[in-house]
Amino acid sequence: DATLNHLVDQALTSNASLRLAVARVEQADALAREAGASFFPQIDGSAGISNTKASTKTATYVATQPRIRQSRSVGLSTSFELDVWGRIRRANEAARATVLASQYSRDAIRLSIAGLVADTYLALRAYDAQLLITAETVKTREDSLKLVKTRVDAGLTSPLDGYQAEGLLASAEAQLAEQRRLRALAEHQLALITGDPTLKIAAGDLKQLPLLPEPPAGLPSDLIEGRPDVRQAEQELVAANAGIGVAKAGYFPKFTLTGSLGTESRTLSDLFSAGSNTWSLGLGALMPVLDFGRTSARVDQAKAINQQSLIAWQDSLQTAYKEVRDALVSLREYGEEEKAQSTRVDRAEKAMAIARLRYEAGHTGYLEVLDAQRSLNDAQLAAIGVRQARLSSSVGLFKALGGGWKADSQS
Repeated sequence: DATLNHLVDQALTSNASLRLAVARVEQADALAREAGASFFPQIDGSAGISNTKASTKTATYVATQPRIRQSRSVGLSTSFELDVWGRIRRANEAARATVLASQYSRDAIRLSIAGLVADTYLALRAYDAQLLITAETVKTREDSLKLVKTRVDAGLTSPLDGYQAEGLLASAEAQLAEQRRLRALAEHQLALITGDPTLKIAAGDLKQLPLLPEPPAGLPSDLIEGRPDVRQAEQELVAANAGIGVAKAGYFPKFTLTGSLGTESRTLSDLFSAGSNTWSLGLGALMPVLDFGRTSARVDQAKAINQQSLIAWQDSLQTAYKEVRDALVSLREYGEEEKAQSTRVDRAEKAMAIARLRYEAGHTGYLEVLDAQRSLNDAQLAAIGVRQARLSSSVGLFKALGGGWKADSQS
């Protein structure tokens, strides 16, 4: 459906929730780049000028030295943690997994938004179909009311028939107003999802929408495992597992390599002259001796988070399999139900025609016509509801499979 395709494309471009998800991906990518920079030393440049006046009243003052001391310096310094225990490597692993998880989260939101657009559009088209049927029902009941009034005026039937006909017409008109309201709300919902407040959708026909091709038997499980939400849970598990390694590194000493290279002199003219250069190189170690269980608590926290992520991943898989089974059952049963509803509508139309003929011939009261009209209206609206549900279950199957399948390769 060209209109539905356009609405989906527009939603995937302008929807606020999706744009937020894209921004979160960009944030996670920036954090991963920051974590990756830890593999390399950070080099800082420095420059300084200082003038210091010494007090003659302190024991450190030496008369042979000038009271005002000047210092000019330029240099480079660095500090680099040696990744002996893999803390930085595991932190980078967690950061990369977080980036992938955010990307899969974005893809899951894309899929959800596309499905929401499709479901809302199907509801709108169902209201269009209901409006057509109800408008025809109103016309039919107006014609019936004219007939009844003619018979009442001629003394062929009771005024009760007239009141019943008027009440039935009013019921159809109220139904028409409610359907117009619901259609407008569906249109407003599509406007919100697509980010277009001025969106207007012309009336269409639900029956013109194609039905889903029959899905092949034995859909492969890797379709479900490829769902964005399942992949997201998997990457969150990877990140949580890496977090255990980061926490365990706290048990071991942290080795830091430091160094500096520069020049220093009293005057700027001698700053780069021979003998003004300075340098330093050092290796430091920081070892936890007594932290009162702080590191152990962090490790236990990381293990608990990992366990939660494992459970969440298992739950996402189980939910995915359930949703696929539900969608397949719904497709099959709604197909059978639609056949039965079609038969119901056909029989209701025939019953309505017979009841009208019997009433015009004076063989029955208007109550029989009234009941036949109600039955036909209910059957027609129910048939539309089943067609909408059948199409919506197709959307549900696409979502459950993470997007769909290819008929030739089942993937």
